[in-house]
Amino acid sequence: MENLEIHTDPWLALGIVIFCIALSAIFSAGETAMTGASRARMQALDSAGDANAGRVNKLLENREKLISTMLIGNNVVNIGASAFATSVLVGLFGQEGVIYATVTMSLMVIIFAEVLPKTIAIVAADRTSLLLAGFITLVMKILGPLSSTANWLVRKILRLMGFRFDEAGDMVSAHEELRGQVDFLHREGSVERVDRDMFGGLLELTELTVTDVMVHRTKMRTIDADLPQAEIVREVLASPYTRIPFWRGQPENIVGVLHAKDLLRALDTAGTAANVKLDAIMRPAWFVPDTTTLRGQLQSFLQRKEHFALVVDEYGEVMGLVTLEDILEEIVGDIRDEHDIAVQGLRRNQDGSITVDGAAPVRDLNRAMDWRLPDEEATTIAGLVIHEARMIPEAGQMFTFHGFRFEILRKFRNRITALRITPAPKPTDEEDG
Repeated sequence: MENLEIHTDPWLALGIVIFCIALSAIFSAGETAMTGASRARMQALDSAGDANAGRVNKLLENREKLISTMLIGNNVVNIGASAFATSVLVGLFGQEGVIYATVTMSLMVIIFAEVLPKTIAIVAADRTSLLLAGFITLVMKILGPLSSTANWLVRKILRLMGFRFDEAGDMVSAHEELRGQVDFLHREGSVERVDRDMFGGLLELTELTVTDVMVHRTKMRTIDADLPQAEIVREVLASPYTRIPFWRGQPENIVGVLHAKDLLRALDTAGTAANVKLDAIMRPAWFVPDTTTLRGQLQSFLQRKEHFALVVDEYGEVMGLVTLEDILEEIVGDIRDEHDIAVQGLRRNQDGSITVDGAAPVRDLNRAMDWRLPDEEATTIAGLVIHEARMIPEAGQMFTFHGFRFEILRKFRNRITALRITPAPKPTDEEDG
C-alpha cells in the first residue's frame, strides 16, 4: 500500500532523493573541510571576532566526535536515498528496478555526494569550514548523543581486541608537523626557499647543540697573553673579530677574553700601548658545556647580555667557541659584514660539481645547495665522508653515497682539507638490469 502512495507522486520521490544527495554532499564537504582547516587561521579569525571561526575551533576540539557525527549523518542520508530510490524504481520497473537503482544511485553518490564536494572542500578548506560551521554545529547537537554512544561502543570493542587508547599518541611531534607542512608548501610554490630555511632553522634550535655551530678550536683566533704589549695591540687591531680569547702556557689554557672596544678605550686613556694593563681590561671567559642546546644557549646569551662563550667537553677541555651570531645564522643564514674574512669554502664548477673545504659544515652545504645530506653523525663534510667510508681516505679516492660522488682532493695528515662533490648520475636501464 505504501508503494502505491509513493508511486503516485514521482516528483516528490525525485525531490526527496535530491535532498538526501545534497545533505550527503554537505556532510562529505564538512568532514573534509574540518580535517583540512588551518587551526592557526581559525584562531586568528576567532580573535578578530569571527563567530563562525569560533564554532570551527570548538568543533575541532573534539575531532573524534566530529568525524563520527559526519559519518553517521552521511551514511544515514546515503542509505535513505538509496532505499527510497530502489523502492520507487522497483514500483515502476519491477525487479529490474533494483539494477537501475544500484547503478543510478552509485553514480550520483560517488560524483555528487563524494568526489565533487570533497574536491571543493580540499581546494578551499578554510572557506568551506567557515561556511558550514553553523550547520555542522546544529547537526552535532542533534546527533551528538548517537555519536557518543557509537564512540563508546567502538572503544569497548577495541579494548576487547587489546587496543589501549592511552598508549596511542601522536606519532609526529608538533615541530615535525610544522616542518612537514612548510616543506609541502615550499614544494607547492607557496613558500620561498629562504623562508622555509629560516623556519626550519628556528624549529631546530631545540634539536641542535652548540657543537653543531661552534668554531672549532683549530680555527679559533687566539693570542698569547705573554706577548709584548705592542704586539698584542697590533694583533687585536688586525683581527676581524671584536672579542679575542687570550691564553697562557698552552693554547687550550684560556685565561680571559679581550674586547677590542675595551682596548681602544684603554689606549685612549693610557696614550701608549706600553701603559695599557691588559689584565685589568680583560674579561673572564664564559665556558658552556658542549651538550647545551642552541635554544638554551640563546636564552643564556639574552639573560647575561653576552655574545661570546667557549665550549668545553666533559673533561673541561676547550672544543671551540660559539657566538650569538652563530646561532642567529642558523635561522637567517650566513651573516657577513665588511670585516668578515671571505673564506673560499665553496666553489661551483662548470661540470655541475662543487669544490668544498673539508671543514665546511654539512648544514651550511645543505642550505647553500638545497641538498639533503645527513648531519646526524657528522658536523663537517669531511666527517661525513669518514663516517660513511669507515676509514680515513687518501687523496684521489672516491666514494658514492646518499646520491653523491665524493672525491678526495687534498689531505693534510689525518684531515681531509678539500673535496669535490658531484651529484651521482642515475643508473641506466641496462645497469639496473
